[in-house]
Amino acid sequence: MHPAPTFRWPDQAAMRAFVADIAFGTLFAQTSDGPRVAHVPAIWLDDDRIGFHLSRGNALARHLEAAQALFVVTGAHAYVSPDYYGLPDQVGTWNYQAVELEGMVAALPDDRLPALLDALSDDREARLAPKPPWRRDKMTPGLFDKMTKAITGYEMRITAMRGTDKRGQHKPVAASAAVADRLDEAGDHGMATLMRDGIA
Repeated sequence: MHPAPTFRWPDQAAMRAFVADIAFGTLFAQTSDGPRVAHVPAIWLDDDRIGFHLSRGNALARHLEAAQALFVVTGAHAYVSPDYYGLPDQVGTWNYQAVELEGMVAALPDDRLPALLDALSDDREARLAPKPPWRRDKMTPGLFDKMTKAITGYEMRITAMRGTDKRGQHKPVAASAAVADRLDEAGDHGMATLMRDGIA
């Protein structure tokens, strides 16, 4: 995470909500084969655990049992040109939001995998309303069970959560507003909105 205290994200509830909203991140672990990474959807199982799944053929999968891992979720981000501030002697930078979850990973028993997959699917399908939600009972009987044999479910018990919320908080209000306007013009609407939220 960013070393400057100004950009540390102290709000644990906001970070949890951020992870829940994006629900997709990058999982890192050191293995006997060297560092490995996987890109996975994830969901909170409770206040201290996230659940996710990997293909059994993933290079990280066989190393995860009892492994210490890092799951990183990245949100809106944008390059900020020094010209955007309307101030002298600035340098280019990158504004962004990100949360790191650190913890121990354990494989789920096979009989818990369907519930994990249903929870992930239900969470995302609910966001597509008014589209009727997809349910696995729409599949050919037996196919879901066959497909799940190719994946493993996991839970990660969170031992540390760290966040960065870097939106130019150390700059004057007028400069931050100018940056937000320029980012909007450049198509970086997500970060522009976050910056305006920080100014308000």
